[in-house]
Amino acid sequence: MVSTTHALVGAVIGKNIDNLWIIIPLSLVSHFALDSIKHGEYVPTFKDKHGFRRAWWKCLLDITIGAAIIFSIIKLEKLDPVTIRNMIIGVSFSLFPDLLTLFYREFPCKLLEKIYEFHVWCHRIPRNSPERKWGLEHAKNDILISLAAIVILLLL
Repeated sequence: MVSTTHALVGAVIGKNIDNLWIIIPLSLVSHFALDSIKHGEYVPTFKDKHGFRRAWWKCLLDITIGAAIIFSIIKLEKLDPVTIRNMIIGVSFSLFPDLLTLFYREFPCKLLEKIYEFHVWCHRIPRNSPERKWGLEHAKNDILISLAAIVILLLL
């Protein structure tokens, strides 16, 4: 899934749950659950050492879009500071596994390797397979989940 989708789902969790001790693990679990759904990838394979360096701008754009949507909803809904804090925590922890993958790429270690291997296992579809190629057909689940999250953020 793209970062925007993970962030929007994390924001939904944070907005609708008051307990931080539930927001944090639920946001982490949501990341891996979303990654198990068929989706395309715009970042090249992990084995391509220069892949992230060529795709960094896509990651930045992705995170910026997610942040802009969430910030707009916060402003539109005039949410209280506690709800905003909970949403930020939900967003942060829903993106955390991808950050750990980036750290593992740059600073390999045993602990991060185990997390990375679990993350890869959750994706189910091999990274270089045609089903993971970036495109509208493979992005439809990202789009549908993101739209559902926006609707939930606006209505609940």
